[in-house]
Amino acid sequence: MIEGIALFSAGLVGGVINSVAGGGSFITFPALIAAGVPPITANATNTFASCAGYLSGAAGFRTELWKHRRQLPRVVLCAIAGGGVGAWLLLQTPAATFSQVIPWLLLLATVLLIWGESLQVFLHRRFAERKSLSSVASLLLTLLLLSVCTYGGFFNAGLGIILLGYLTLAGYHDIHLMNGLKLLTSAVVALLAIVIFGAGEIIAWREGCLVMAGTLIGGYGAATAVRVVRQSVVRRFIIVIAAGMTTYFFVAG
Repeated sequence: MIEGIALFSAGLVGGVINSVAGGGSFITFPALIAAGVPPITANATNTFASCAGYLSGAAGFRTELWKHRRQLPRVVLCAIAGGGVGAWLLLQTPAATFSQVIPWLLLLATVLLIWGESLQVFLHRRFAERKSLSSVASLLLTLLLLSVCTYGGFFNAGLGIILLGYLTLAGYHDIHLMNGLKLLTSAVVALLAIVIFGAGEIIAWREGCLVMAGTLIGGYGAATAVRVVRQSVVRRFIIVIAAGMTTYFFVAG
């Protein structure tokens, strides 16, 4: 009973964090480990449990997503391909091998989150009138998104932070649209991963459902409430979460 309440509560908090900034796995993944779920299974279960929060959170940002619907096919296709490949890689590779680079990926995401907008302005001024280079840049951004989604399929923790860093680098400015795209991408990645993890029988369904119930409520509630907060405040909160996650994974590693 107590374990169930703890897992539900972790999911509730994680769902809020995922909708506002990303990084809810910092709460839910350790909670699953504390409940006795083995690390690799906890990783797969965390992806399953977080998916409901991603879906409900994306629904909360449906207005922003609909206004930019022409951008969605490329994002969804990258999420499908990357999520599938990343999940397959997890079944083939010991998690410890990849966990060694996670702090560095999170550090990169934090740097992009803080200085990505300035870098985007520089790149735009430098290459705006060169169509050939602009096409190359677009291709590189697509490949980068595919790589980020592959990471998400392999190890879900930190995906939201990395996606926000990518979106900043890609030139997005509206924090609500960025959160919507982040959650939609995370949801598609997670859905593909869940299918593969389920086939590999590495999901702890009971524990995952308890966490999922919490993320479902927390994700939608946060996506609705965050609109009343100034974008500058949300961005500062996101940076604090990103820095905290990065520090944690460096220390834990």
